[in-house]
Amino acid sequence: MRRSDFHFDLPPELIAQHPAPDRDGARLLVVDARTGVWSHRTIRDLPGLIPAGSLCVPNDVRVRHARLFLRRAGGGAGEALLLRSLGPGRFEALVKPGARLKPGAAATVVDPVTGADLARITVLDTLPEGLRVVQVESGHGLDWDEIDRIGRLPLPPYIDHLAEDEDETRYQTVFAAREGEAVAAPTAGLHFTPEIIATLRAQGCSWQPVRLHVGLGTFRPMTADRLEDHAMHEERFEVPEATAAALEPVLRDRSRPVLCVGTTSLRTLEGAWDGSTLARQGATRLFITPGYRLRTADHLLTNFHLPESTLFVLVSALLGLDLAQAAYAEAVRQQYRFFSYGDAMLVLNAQSTPT
Repeated sequence: MRRSDFHFDLPPELIAQHPAPDRDGARLLVVDARTGVWSHRTIRDLPGLIPAGSLCVPNDVRVRHARLFLRRAGGGAGEALLLRSLGPGRFEALVKPGARLKPGAAATVVDPVTGADLARITVLDTLPEGLRVVQVESGHGLDWDEIDRIGRLPLPPYIDHLAEDEDETRYQTVFAAREGEAVAAPTAGLHFTPEIIATLRAQGCSWQPVRLHVGLGTFRPMTADRLEDHAMHEERFEVPEATAAALEPVLRDRSRPVLCVGTTSLRTLEGAWDGSTLARQGATRLFITPGYRLRTADHLLTNFHLPESTLFVLVSALLGLDLAQAAYAEAVRQQYRFFSYGDAMLVLNAQSTPT
């Protein structure tokens, strides 16, 4: 299949720039992959739409303040997006302008508002896919906790403002762990409140988090014309012992429904499951495309994604391309809000989707 098969027209005014006033205030398009029927609901309806006794699998990763603003040696501006730690003060990073920030180049990390100097960054090496190894220090190599104090939340490029106070809370899930090194939020989880989670538990649903350290694999655009020519960037995952103990018997005998809260949770389960056990940690480059048969999840909660993106390809794999295109066209007609701060879709019975 070609990338253009996954195009759709999206009016720019439907791209959400700010979250809904309430976390659980988003709209919800419910689509049954088995019947092709959809309905319009809200996130507050979610507990009544999920089968009682389901295992709910969110991604509890925390988004780091991984966006650094730079002043280069000649006075020009630059940026670094730190992707993962490689040791004390050393990080894998995406930098721009890449042509100027080659091995040996140094720059000052600055506050984007005041211009104050915050730290020093040095490019040490070049990695595949245009990435760099960088050293960030201010008298000593900085760890993630120190990076959190000098960097900004890396809001997606389609959000047209720097991270503000509102984003500090609303671009993190209420259940985010202290650990992790994600550069994008697991956005389906942003809709959950403690009250919704408590209601799910009260109706017998189990809350079993995993952790995918969201990186370039989730949001880097496709550039290849054919799906089979697109290479996903590797992303690391962790499956806690308690989650594995709860999920493994269910995945073996399919005795209870499994709801993945977000595409990152789905990719984690699919990447970790070998048919009998879940890997406790590892890395995945899994690209879920039409024809892929899910092995772990029955249902998926997800936001609305970019045209021609790997995430819309994933949704098309679960629904079938025709139904996915029709559902997204309905969302556009009904003026649903798109992307990270937008509304959501609940895909039911994804296992029944024909290949």
